[in-house]
Amino acid sequence: MTQPVRTCAGCGRKAPQAELVRFAAPDGTLEADPKRRLPGRGVYTCASADCFERARERGGFTRTLRRSVTVPASLQALFSRE
Repeated sequence: MTQPVRTCAGCGRKAPQAELVRFAAPDGTLEADPKRRLPGRGVYTCASADCFERARERGGFTRTLRRSVTVPASLQALFSRE
């Protein structure tokens, strides 16, 4: 059985779902969803601070989730700078 493929909202790279970090915004505030259980649409980024920041700056989260979302600064701490 093959893994689902998802696209990073930051760099556009396609990768197996397990390699990317999922986020969701069930109440309008973006949240990390490591267990992939939050309701609603999900958005994925590579596990790098650069991709997360690029998605935030360029509106990748809003575009993919099809709604306005608030991106808390605390989410940036999930990623280590490389």
